[in-house]
Amino acid sequence: MNFRGVEKTDKWGYIFTVFYNGEKFHSFDEMAGKKTVKGEFRKEMNELGFTWAKGIQQGGRTDARVSAERNMLYVSSNFEGDLNDIISKFNEKMKEFIFIRKVQKTFPNLSFPDYIEKREYSYKYPKKRIKRSTEDIEKTLLEISGTYDVSRFTDKKGLELKEHERSVNIIFEKSILKFIGNSFMPKQVRNMAGYILTGEIETFPGKYLTLENVYLKTELLEKIILSCNDFVIEGVQKIEKTFDNKIFVFYVKKEKKGEVIGKNASNIKNLRKQFGNIVIREI
Repeated sequence: MNFRGVEKTDKWGYIFTVFYNGEKFHSFDEMAGKKTVKGEFRKEMNELGFTWAKGIQQGGRTDARVSAERNMLYVSSNFEGDLNDIISKFNEKMKEFIFIRKVQKTFPNLSFPDYIEKREYSYKYPKKRIKRSTEDIEKTLLEISGTYDVSRFTDKKGLELKEHERSVNIIFEKSILKFIGNSFMPKQVRNMAGYILTGEIETFPGKYLTLENVYLKTELLEKIILSCNDFVIEGVQKIEKTFDNKIFVFYVKKEKKGEVIGKNASNIKNLRKQFGNIVIREI
């Protein structure tokens, strides 16, 4: 994560934690002529004035009809307006389909999936349809939890991937299956659910599957950017800092930038002695 590169761009990264009802969409990824999670998010946010140049990256990809309590959508944007106002308007219009729970500001131009620690899914199959005994289910959980080649639980698209080994921990609690892993292949969870609940590899319906949460690696959590109101520095309009207090962002007007830096960078050198790493952004 190159913080110096932030000085050479006018963009920031934004992580949107979102809920969505998978049954309201044709699929997750954008498809021409289809109503998709990414497509509707892009369209509505763009119409409200929040734009970005490149595509949307996600914390977890979900199959068709699969819902999410908390998925993450990441974009890089040079937006400078009132983001809270846009989120409020988005949620009011899209509340039955997608709801933005929160937004976090961080570094731009990241390969976002590289910063995902793990993902958690739940499969809530109707209790009355579960025919296997709890004992048989628990035995199957022990059989298929762990780190190994899970390709028998994926589809043709998954088999085309280079890496087939995955780590997954599965528990059965209150008639709900919970899957926690670093990464999942296409249809892996639904096929595993079918195998656990029937003894045969079967792709169970997506409508019972929910992406419960996406967990970020510490490296990115520490680089979430927060407001900082603890200091007042002459010529600096606003200060932000990373969560780990290792990088401070000074926002200055273009005509004041030279004063803040000082002759022969004397001022900025003194400020770096006090604050450590400093990024200067013009406003």
